[in-house]
Amino acid sequence: MKWRFMAAIMAVILLVLLVQDIPLAGYLQTSEHARLITSLEKDAFVLAGRSQEALGQPTPAAISGLESIAKTYRKAGGARVVVVNSAGIAIITSDDDQARVGSDYSTRPEIATALTGQIATGERYSTSLSQQLVYVTVPVLHGDHIVGAVRLTYPNQTVIDQVNSQLQLIFVVALVTLFVAGIVGFILSVSVTRRLKLLQRATVLLAEGDLSARADERGAPEIKSLSRSFNLMADRLDGLVTQQRTFAADASHQLRTPLTALRLKLERARDMVTQDPTGAEVRIAAAEAEADRLGSIIEGLLMLSRTEATSAPVEVFDVAAIARARIEHWQPLAAESAIKVRYEGPVAALALAVPTAVEQIIDNFVDNALSIVPAKSTLTVRVAKSAATVELHVLDQGPGMSSDDCARAFDRFWRAASDNKGSGLGLAIVAQLARASSATAALTPRPEGGIDASVRFKAP
Repeated sequence: MKWRFMAAIMAVILLVLLVQDIPLAGYLQTSEHARLITSLEKDAFVLAGRSQEALGQPTPAAISGLESIAKTYRKAGGARVVVVNSAGIAIITSDDDQARVGSDYSTRPEIATALTGQIATGERYSTSLSQQLVYVTVPVLHGDHIVGAVRLTYPNQTVIDQVNSQLQLIFVVALVTLFVAGIVGFILSVSVTRRLKLLQRATVLLAEGDLSARADERGAPEIKSLSRSFNLMADRLDGLVTQQRTFAADASHQLRTPLTALRLKLERARDMVTQDPTGAEVRIAAAEAEADRLGSIIEGLLMLSRTEATSAPVEVFDVAAIARARIEHWQPLAAESAIKVRYEGPVAALALAVPTAVEQIIDNFVDNALSIVPAKSTLTVRVAKSAATVELHVLDQGPGMSSDDCARAFDRFWRAASDNKGSGLGLAIVAQLARASSATAALTPRPEGGIDASVRFKAP
């Protein structure tokens, strides 16, 4: 991936350079050609001004002076100079070979155009020089009369060489740019791939069972986001595995005692079944009660495991309506013990919770209270709401507990000294459901006696 990333960056830079430099090369060639034509036109008009006297009143001295100027210009700039009279006959050339002096140039298109008073510019192929030439021809005026023309020719290859020299510089700059882009791409690719390799290493460690493996949350924003998601997944996986281990440890510890007691009671009943049938029947009844307790513990463990593993999103529920519905459900059982269950609170109270959490919390609180309150007492389910919270209270008139016992009551398998029937998991389930709902659960001793079991939910 490192080399592919670097190659991709260099390919993009190369494409940008090609898109930029190809049009630039054409522009340089055009601009250089235009610059040369402009320069030749300016020089041609200067020489035309110097040629007025030699063509208007040709004297040996004037022609000799103009010839010296033409040769000097030829040596300085490289352009060939030809000066013709009004008949198109060459009277001066910048070449050392004077064979062309006296030659007829009137048939040349540029000379013929200039002798009509117009400026002629362009390119043509010279058969005598066997090369492409750039030319500029201007008329020479003496008063109102055209007395001749000046033609400057320049090798087109010189223009091409100058453009190529500039293009070579651009090409060197492009190569340096591409090289720098390769270095930058290599540095970036190493930085990115190093973070990915660290993440891959953490993934391998996690797959091999090292639940403490975590990714380094540094680097580019995308890598940081990916590493953060991986760490959240690892934390969640670590939590789930820890929960499963805790569940297995709790189950093995808590089921060992009732299973041992159940086996002893059944063995004792088997020994007594022939000699003491009545005693055997008592032992079997005790074994059935122990089996019921065992089933209660197993059901509580499974419920606790499900609540810990849940990741359901919180939703809006009407705590007041659910409380009234659960009171109606518990009324028949409470009536059997002459216990009154009543509701206090508003008609509606909306709160945030995971699905079924409110129902299970109320059921656990009411079930615990009904098992300890005396007959003809009152059990109050109270709902109170404010702008930020909704509080659910289950108030009983039982024997109550100390503040220390209230603080420990939500621990797994903890039971009060007076509780011989419970599994010690009901309040642990309540605490887990409250945490999943972003709520808080608490037990508080009431001054008048009894317990205030409460959960505070967040209002939507």
